[in-house]
Amino acid sequence: MEKPRIVEELKPFFEPKGVAIIGATDKKGKVGNVIFENFKMNKEKGIFKGNIYPVNLKLDEIEGYKVYKNVREVPEDAELAVISIPAKFVPATMKDIAEKGIKAVVIITGGFGELGEEGKKMERDILQTAKENGIRIVGPNCVGIYAPDTGVDTVFLPENKMDRPSSGNIAFVTQSGAFAAAMLDWAAMAGIGISKMVSYGNKLDVDDADLMDYFIHDEQTKVVTLYIEGVKEGRKFIEAARRITAVKPVIALKSGKTEYGAKAASSHTGALAGADTIYDAVFKQTGILRAEDFEHMFDVAKAFAKCKLPKGDRVGIITDGGGAGVMASDAVAKFGLKMAELSKETIDFLKEKFPPHAVAGNPTDVVGDTDAQRYKYAIEAFVNDPNVDAIVIITLFQVPLLDEMELIDILAEYAQKSDKPIVAVAMGGKKTEYYAKILEDKGIPVYMTPERGVRAVAGLVQYAKYLEKLGE
Repeated sequence: MEKPRIVEELKPFFEPKGVAIIGATDKKGKVGNVIFENFKMNKEKGIFKGNIYPVNLKLDEIEGYKVYKNVREVPEDAELAVISIPAKFVPATMKDIAEKGIKAVVIITGGFGELGEEGKKMERDILQTAKENGIRIVGPNCVGIYAPDTGVDTVFLPENKMDRPSSGNIAFVTQSGAFAAAMLDWAAMAGIGISKMVSYGNKLDVDDADLMDYFIHDEQTKVVTLYIEGVKEGRKFIEAARRITAVKPVIALKSGKTEYGAKAASSHTGALAGADTIYDAVFKQTGILRAEDFEHMFDVAKAFAKCKLPKGDRVGIITDGGGAGVMASDAVAKFGLKMAELSKETIDFLKEKFPPHAVAGNPTDVVGDTDAQRYKYAIEAFVNDPNVDAIVIITLFQVPLLDEMELIDILAEYAQKSDKPIVAVAMGGKKTEYYAKILEDKGIPVYMTPERGVRAVAGLVQYAKYLEKLGE
């Protein structure tokens, strides 16, 4: 597939040869200082390969870095400008950026369209300069870009206040900067890897559609997650959504569902929320999966990042706790899936291998005196059964005879060699969390409750059905 112009236009946001930080300062805790420190630290770690050019009229140097009085003076390899100066100075600074020839700009500063007519006029001036000079803008009123692989980090919350997630396959695009910060912090804690995060605020220029088109061609990104308050150009959004969902899943969390939420969205980023039923219809039409909440979005994204797609909607459940199996069965019905009807061969095989008190069926209950081998028989049977499309494995690591590491190795082996998606559910506290983390590191998504595990499978099924329909 030939790469479109959008890929070349947006590449400097994620892989700049040099970055000009306009508003860089030596005052600790200030936005311009945090952004400068982010790049400096990533440069020292060898992650950020580009050059760093602080720009501040009043300073000569910051921590050994030469400070430039104006962006026009920075060296020629500066491909990205990050702006964190007061809003009233931004229109003139954009003209300097245009003169310099920098084509990618992140405007962190707020105080524009979201505050009324005067701010909107400044936005129009900035956009006119950008359009006339072929400049792409992320922002204003945003936290910008986080790309762990290339060390670009314009998030102005310091590391002692917000952890950064490691590298992964999930791209996250958000209108809300606060949501971006909370998500990054949570993803770091949950061990969820991020390929790129873009917070675009008022989306004066670069929007969801541009980013979807970019991520089609980003090999690191397997799944795209969107937090949306409103879409400005409906047709453009729909066309980009159709292009990306033909090759990669997209999960959207759309806020402003209610009258109150829509009003709040308008005052937050100037978003026109629009009737929620329209968004529902557009998502269905374009193959975008709609998330109910933050947790749902990342539960499904995690499944896409780690699992194969199912060939149907028939779910097999294996558990060592009967109650958890019942909860999972309820969730199968709730999310529009089917309980797989196991073949006679599967039932006979399990009955032969199990003690009399274990339950061979769907759910299969290996019961509380299970060892890892009993799980292996059940997984082997479900993997080989043509009536099972996806497998949910519930493990209470607390049961006394279970060798946790042996079970983890068995799960990892089958997840790799089976063409069916396998998700795990592990309920418990700190000890469970420890083993769940090892499982996730081996490529299996793990969920805290049966309902969340089944809901993630439902996302895989929904997208697989969409692709099937496209194929037809």
